[in-house]
Amino acid sequence: MQNAMRVVKAMCLTVFLMAGAAVHADDAPDHVTNQQLSDAKCAIGMEKFLPGDYYYCLGAQNYGTEHTEAAQRFFKEAAGWASKPAQYVLGIMALNGDHQPMDRPLAYAWFTLAAERNTPRFVQPRDQLKAVLKPDELRRAEAYLADMRRTYADAVAAPRAETRYRDGMAMLKDKAGSSYCMAGSQDFRDLATGQVPSSCPPANQVVQFVDKQANNVFEDWTGHVSVGPLQAVPQSSSTPQ
Repeated sequence: MQNAMRVVKAMCLTVFLMAGAAVHADDAPDHVTNQQLSDAKCAIGMEKFLPGDYYYCLGAQNYGTEHTEAAQRFFKEAAGWASKPAQYVLGIMALNGDHQPMDRPLAYAWFTLAAERNTPRFVQPRDQLKAVLKPDELRRAEAYLADMRRTYADAVAAPRAETRYRDGMAMLKDKAGSSYCMAGSQDFRDLATGQVPSSCPPANQVVQFVDKQANNVFEDWTGHVSVGPLQAVPQSSSTPQ
């Protein structure tokens, strides 16, 4: 198994870099330094839409500055908002005793939660760990899971995260045709293409960006449906009767 630092670097689902853009794990560089993690820009405005995304970013940022306890708290918060990468990282930290006692049953419990959507990159480490656990460790893992599922399982966390996401999208619907400034991301306008007449991007471009990140957060969860682009309501040119 990889150590926790390598996993945090490789699994950064969302790390807001200096330009305010997010990096998906598949696009992340092979070698990410602690400095790059600590320099991550985690726009607080994303918490209104995708808190799992936002708190995962804070977890990675704090890990980069070696504030491991804070990182673990943020990863747990992200895990409660259906972040499977956060659940996986917490498993790695438990497996390796990263600033905590090594606990293979706890690691397996986190891996099991991370893999419940049958995403291959989470299923494989879960199965590999299960193959080496002793019967008493598996029993302890099931005891952990009985408690952890009440907060972190998709049956609870994913609908909660979906509701937050949809509430945020509903707020943006009223802004179709105008611009939207996301809190904590002064360079968010860089997401816009071409010439933007204001200091903030059009709301529709913000929706497209957030919706793309939502596809990452809700990866392989069949309950998620993308909102798609907003459509401005056309103004009627007719005179009221």
